[in-house]
Amino acid sequence: DLFYAWLLATLLSGLPSTLYALVTGGDPTQATRAAGAMLLRAEEASFGKLFLAAAVVHACVSLLWAWLLWLALPVRHTALWAVLAAAAIAVLDLRIIAPAFFPEIAALAFWPQFADHLMWGACAGVVLQYRSRTLG
Repeated sequence: DLFYAWLLATLLSGLPSTLYALVTGGDPTQATRAAGAMLLRAEEASFGKLFLAAAVVHACVSLLWAWLLWLALPVRHTALWAVLAAAAIAVLDLRIIAPAFFPEIAALAFWPQFADHLMWGACAGVVLQYRSRTLG
Protein backbone atom coordinates (compact mmCIF):
# COMPACT_ATOMS: atom_id res chain seq x y z
CA ASP A 1 0.00 0.00 0.00
CA LEU A 2 2.73 2.41 0.97
CA PHE A 3 4.66 1.80 -2.26
CA TYR A 4 1.70 2.43 -4.54
CA ALA A 5 0.57 5.51 -2.60
CA TRP A 6 4.10 6.91 -2.69
CA LEU A 7 4.58 6.15 -6.37
CA LEU A 8 1.35 7.72 -7.60
CA ALA A 9 1.71 10.76 -5.35
CA THR A 10 5.34 11.26 -6.38
CA LEU A 11 4.62 10.98 -10.10
CA LEU A 12 1.51 13.19 -10.24
CA SER A 13 2.00 15.80 -7.53
CA GLY A 14 3.82 18.30 -9.74
CA LEU A 15 1.00 18.59 -12.24
CA PRO A 16 -0.81 21.61 -10.72
CA SER A 17 2.22 23.91 -10.59
CA THR A 18 3.45 22.74 -13.99
CA LEU A 19 0.06 23.39 -15.59
CA TYR A 20 -0.14 26.75 -13.81
CA ALA A 21 3.27 27.73 -15.18
CA LEU A 22 2.30 26.68 -18.71
CA VAL A 23 -1.03 28.53 -18.60
CA THR A 24 0.46 31.73 -17.16
CA GLY A 25 3.58 31.74 -19.33
CA GLY A 26 5.89 30.94 -16.43
CA ASP A 27 8.83 28.57 -16.40
CA PRO A 28 7.55 25.01 -15.92
CA THR A 29 11.02 23.90 -14.84
CA GLN A 30 11.37 26.46 -12.03
CA ALA A 31 10.15 24.11 -9.28
CA THR A 32 12.39 21.32 -10.59
CA ARG A 33 15.39 23.63 -10.52
CA ALA A 34 14.50 24.75 -7.00
CA ALA A 35 14.16 21.16 -5.76
CA GLY A 36 17.48 20.25 -7.39
CA ALA A 37 19.07 23.22 -5.62
CA MET A 38 18.30 21.47 -2.34
CA LEU A 39 21.24 19.17 -3.18
CA LEU A 40 23.31 21.11 -5.70
CA ARG A 41 24.31 24.72 -6.18
CA ALA A 42 21.88 25.81 -8.89
CA GLU A 43 24.22 28.33 -10.46
CA GLU A 44 26.94 25.69 -10.93
CA ALA A 45 24.84 22.73 -12.12
CA SER A 46 23.39 21.92 -15.52
CA PHE A 47 19.67 21.39 -15.86
CA GLY A 48 20.25 17.64 -16.28
CA LYS A 49 22.06 17.43 -12.95
CA LEU A 50 19.44 19.61 -11.26
CA PHE A 51 16.70 17.41 -12.71
CA LEU A 52 18.31 14.24 -11.30
CA ALA A 53 18.89 15.90 -7.94
CA ALA A 54 15.26 17.07 -7.90
CA ALA A 55 14.07 13.55 -8.66
CA VAL A 56 16.07 12.19 -5.72
CA VAL A 57 14.90 14.95 -3.35
CA HIS A 58 11.27 14.68 -4.39
CA ALA A 59 11.24 10.88 -4.16
CA CYS A 60 12.86 10.87 -0.71
CA VAL A 61 10.75 13.65 0.79
CA SER A 62 7.63 12.10 -0.70
CA LEU A 63 8.55 8.71 0.75
CA LEU A 64 9.05 10.21 4.21
CA TRP A 65 5.65 11.91 4.20
CA ALA A 66 3.94 8.90 2.60
CA TRP A 67 5.37 6.62 5.27
CA LEU A 68 4.22 8.94 8.06
CA LEU A 69 0.72 9.20 6.61
CA TRP A 70 0.58 5.45 6.02
CA LEU A 71 1.29 4.98 9.71
CA ALA A 72 -1.01 7.73 10.98
CA LEU A 73 -4.05 8.03 8.73
CA PRO A 74 -7.32 6.55 9.93
CA VAL A 75 -8.96 3.80 7.91
CA ARG A 76 -12.19 5.79 7.54
CA HIS A 77 -12.17 8.75 5.16
CA THR A 78 -8.49 8.16 4.40
CA ALA A 79 -8.43 10.30 1.25
CA LEU A 80 -9.98 13.30 3.00
CA TRP A 81 -7.58 13.03 5.92
CA ALA A 82 -4.64 12.70 3.51
CA VAL A 83 -5.60 15.93 1.74
CA LEU A 84 -5.98 17.73 5.06
CA ALA A 85 -2.61 16.38 6.20
CA ALA A 86 -1.06 17.46 2.90
CA ALA A 87 -2.34 21.01 3.48
CA ALA A 88 -0.64 21.04 6.88
CA ILE A 89 2.51 19.57 5.34
CA ALA A 90 2.45 22.31 2.69
CA VAL A 91 2.42 25.02 5.33
CA LEU A 92 5.24 23.31 7.21
CA ASP A 93 7.29 22.70 4.04
CA LEU A 94 6.69 26.03 2.32
CA ARG A 95 6.34 28.52 5.18
CA ILE A 96 8.67 27.09 7.86
CA ILE A 97 11.26 24.66 6.47
CA ALA A 98 11.89 26.22 3.05
CA PRO A 99 12.50 29.80 4.25
CA ALA A 100 14.91 28.52 6.88
CA PHE A 101 16.91 26.11 4.74
CA PHE A 102 15.95 26.20 1.04
CA PRO A 103 15.61 29.75 -0.34
CA GLU A 104 14.98 28.54 -3.90
CA ILE A 105 11.90 26.64 -2.70
CA ALA A 106 10.77 29.57 -0.57
CA ALA A 107 11.00 31.84 -3.64
CA LEU A 108 8.42 29.78 -5.56
CA ALA A 109 4.85 31.05 -5.74
CA PHE A 110 3.01 29.63 -2.72
CA TRP A 111 -0.38 28.66 -4.18
CA PRO A 112 0.84 26.51 -7.09
CA GLN A 113 3.12 24.65 -4.66
CA PHE A 114 0.26 24.36 -2.18
CA ALA A 115 -1.84 22.84 -4.98
CA ASP A 116 0.98 20.34 -5.66
CA HIS A 117 0.86 19.30 -2.01
CA LEU A 118 -2.92 18.85 -2.18
CA MET A 119 -2.52 16.75 -5.33
CA TRP A 120 0.09 14.68 -3.54
CA GLY A 121 -2.26 14.13 -0.59
CA ALA A 122 -5.19 13.28 -2.85
CA CYS A 123 -3.17 10.72 -4.81
CA ALA A 124 -1.69 9.09 -1.72
CA GLY A 125 -5.01 9.13 0.13
CA VAL A 126 -7.05 7.69 -2.72
CA VAL A 127 -4.59 4.83 -3.18
CA LEU A 128 -4.50 4.05 0.53
CA GLN A 129 -8.27 4.23 0.83
CA TYR A 130 -8.85 2.09 -2.26
CA ARG A 131 -6.30 -0.54 -1.27
CA SER A 132 -7.60 -0.78 2.30
CA ARG A 133 -11.10 -1.44 0.96
CA THR A 134 -10.13 -3.96 -1.72
CA LEU A 135 -7.36 -5.81 0.10
CA GLY A 136 -8.21 -5.34 3.72
